[in-house]
Amino acid sequence: MSDETTPICSAKGCRAVAVWVLAWNNPTIHTPERRKTWLACEEHREHLSQFLGVRGFLKDVVPLTEWESHQGT
Repeated sequence: MSDETTPICSAKGCRAVAVWVLAWNNPTIHTPERRKTWLACEEHREHLSQFLGVRGFLKDVVPLTEWESHQGT
């Protein structure tokens, strides 16, 4: 079960707890160092990665716990 502070998967209609961060940027509108993020559950990680990847947007896929630990540095 999740509450409003629990990270939820970004896949449409999914309410599963997110365990992955997909860092991406659209090079036509973002500076090279800018990173937008989508969250993914285990089931949707590959699908969301492929969606971003075919557009050339995907930069990195990391476990949510790792991403959170690096955001404080």
